[in-house]
Amino acid sequence: MAVKVVTILGSTGSVGTQTLDILAENSEHYHVRALVGGRNVALLAAQAKQFRPDLTVVAEASLEGELRAALAGTGLQCTAGRAAVLAAAALPADWTMSAITGCIGLEPTMAAVRHGGTIAFANKEALVSAGEVFLRAVSEHGATLLPVDSEHNAIMQAMADGNHKSVEKIVLTASGGPFRNHDYEAMRAITPEAALRHPIWSMGAKISIDSATMMNKGLEVIEAARLFSLAPEQIEVLVHPQSVIHGLAYYSDGSVLAQLGSPDMRIPIAHALAWPRRLATQAPRLNLAEVARLDFFPPDELRFPALRLAREVLIAGAGAPTVLNAANEIAVAAFLAGKIGFLDIVAIVETVLAQFGAPTVADLAAVLALDEAARDAATRLSAAKAA
Repeated sequence: MAVKVVTILGSTGSVGTQTLDILAENSEHYHVRALVGGRNVALLAAQAKQFRPDLTVVAEASLEGELRAALAGTGLQCTAGRAAVLAAAALPADWTMSAITGCIGLEPTMAAVRHGGTIAFANKEALVSAGEVFLRAVSEHGATLLPVDSEHNAIMQAMADGNHKSVEKIVLTASGGPFRNHDYEAMRAITPEAALRHPIWSMGAKISIDSATMMNKGLEVIEAARLFSLAPEQIEVLVHPQSVIHGLAYYSDGSVLAQLGSPDMRIPIAHALAWPRRLATQAPRLNLAEVARLDFFPPDELRFPALRLAREVLIAGAGAPTVLNAANEIAVAAFLAGKIGFLDIVAIVETVLAQFGAPTVADLAAVLALDEAARDAATRLSAAKAA
């Protein structure tokens, strides 16, 4: 097995750290070209010392001195800032993990796409916010997309025989988050601390809140439509509290193929890292006798309107998904900061969507301009609710 050159965008986040755990277990097969981290300089420096990449980048420019001090005497090259992040992403690599949360990860992911290779992405925003622009770049540069989200990775595995035209529909499963049994009125009092306590998965703050509102699943519906070239009516969502079945594909002959596994992100990460082969991991093995039962029920879109919004946005197309994602990121940040209530998150998103509609976005510059305008509108709404 030849040594594979890899870059990790978002190495200090949840997906990034788990990716590096797998690389550490298989170090003889991989060389890390670049590590790009957020604000956690101590962790980023520790990763750099362990994996000795060609380049280490901290996204926050003001932290460059701290990173240089942490790596003094190691001989490792490091830098900081937005331009440095893009330069690191553009370095040739066989495999790039795109795990920078939010639309801020869009440009680095596009930079990685331009050198071809394989892009494993946990960053939904590339396909949600940029959509056709992103997929056009993937096609033009001959890149390969491999989903790392457990649901999309599951669908990829369930459709691995290549008979895409025979797929009638797919089902994305959702744990339902921590509030799936809450009364609507009780949800007004939900705190950030409660929303961050996901019952099954260990995830970053933003994704945990998206799971609690079910916006995460809405974004995944949009992502699945684009990734697998499916119509909106071909994508269903089922709440599955045990999080054992991650996705199902229904075929025209009546067959239903499902991917099962323990709720551990190392499984889809390893699948993407070794694809088309398999790589051993230390993830817990699924014991169906212990699980004993698997429950499924439809999501309540009255209590969780984010799913309805996402479907409307998918049908509207054009720049509507860009607006949805931008407004949601701002509203989630405002909730985490204690400025707005839990139910205000989706309400703000819906208001911003009504303001903007579905404007045309022809290229990346247009996507980023629309993203900024929607963020400004959501920021004003959040401030008004906090006043």
